[in-house]
Amino acid sequence: MTKKILEMTTDEVKSVLSSGSITVCVVGIGRIGLPTALSFANSGIPTIGLDVNSKLVESVNSGIYPLKDEPDYDIIFDKVIKEKKFFATTKIEESVSKSDVILLSLPTPMDQNNVPDYSALRSVGSQLSEHLQEGALVIVESTIEPGFVENELISLIEGSKNRLMAEKNFGIGVCPETANPGEIMIDFTKLPRLVAGINKKISELVYEIYNFVFPVELIRMPNCKTANAVKLTTNVFRDVNIAFVNELSLLFEKLGIDTMTVLEAAKTKYNFQVHYPGAGVGGPCLPVNSYQFINSAKHFGDEYLKIVQVGRKINESMPQHVVDLTINAFDEKKQFIENSNILILGISYKPNVKDIQLSPAKEIIKTFKNLKSNIKIYDPFYRSEKIYDIVCEDNINDVISSIDAIVIITAHKEFKNLQLEELSSKMKNNILVDSRGIFDQISAKNAGLIFRGLGRGT
Repeated sequence: MTKKILEMTTDEVKSVLSSGSITVCVVGIGRIGLPTALSFANSGIPTIGLDVNSKLVESVNSGIYPLKDEPDYDIIFDKVIKEKKFFATTKIEESVSKSDVILLSLPTPMDQNNVPDYSALRSVGSQLSEHLQEGALVIVESTIEPGFVENELISLIEGSKNRLMAEKNFGIGVCPETANPGEIMIDFTKLPRLVAGINKKISELVYEIYNFVFPVELIRMPNCKTANAVKLTTNVFRDVNIAFVNELSLLFEKLGIDTMTVLEAAKTKYNFQVHYPGAGVGGPCLPVNSYQFINSAKHFGDEYLKIVQVGRKINESMPQHVVDLTINAFDEKKQFIENSNILILGISYKPNVKDIQLSPAKEIIKTFKNLKSNIKIYDPFYRSEKIYDIVCEDNINDVISSIDAIVIITAHKEFKNLQLEELSSKMKNNILVDSRGIFDQISAKNAGLIFRGLGRGT
């Protein structure tokens, strides 16, 4: 392809996409990046996956699909590997220099002070200044603060050698990922996506590329920072509303009201969007996205986004409340929590996926250990793996006879099939703490359990 993508008309872009005569490089082939790369490759576009994780790269190139909890993409993975439409590498100098479109799907976590960490993006941006070919297009899928592209990333890619200049000989745009771990195939084929560029032409190029690959509605945004603001708004909305329901659940416990009964009735109202209480809000999105907004607001003073700051404090307090519920149950049993055996059910931050990023389980387990409890873990996604310095159990039955209390942290579908009567009859002490609303007080009481449910009244 002699003509650079930045120089093409939309019709020319459609043509090279259809003929598979451009190359795409996806930087970061993790939870979102790999399915993204596979989607591009499956549409007939030669695609390179670039990642610093050499073991992941080796696994991919050996034909081993790494996302076992991400269904349907395993079929596409086998197909594009066989057709040689996709391979992975750790070498940025080889992959980026050969690619017409560079997608950035890099993590944007928080540091220990809850400040967004863009070191991966900054590092890659600086390397792009060395290796990006002139006329190429960079598209950022990572979740970032509004203005990061305009205020920082562009200058990093331009570098200090005056080889590259945004709009003149490289383009940059955004298409924030919108996918729910465990359901990425469904989301990539149903959820609308936002597209934007640093000028109108680049925005249209981004639009045509994603329109070719993903069968979803594409919503044109006026600029990159607005698109990123939309992405953060949708997730922070959830974080704040979960905090509201968590706070309600604490009150309802005192009032003897079942939060789940309230929510089931409330969601029959046409404009009520239901959110559920829990042990805490984890994962790489919601907590981080709230702090990204908070970090942006700090530049203008302390009077902005107070509700988001309070929401974070509430959600971050929930692990301690789960511990308090457990202590309360031990008090009713007239047993000491010290030297007790506690079985944690579920350590993933959300149901039915293998992912412990910012999981509330970590803080809960740490607190129980400080109380000198003996902790065992069962999670169907982490059998026999060592997590939080504890080797996870292969199944519940191996340990149930020695267990004083079960604490449910993650609502994996397997746990919904637990037989309460059987648990009660086998446990050393019959305490059950449910932080996810799987079981109700009546069923637990009838099974002979001492039960504490988050937000379930008393």
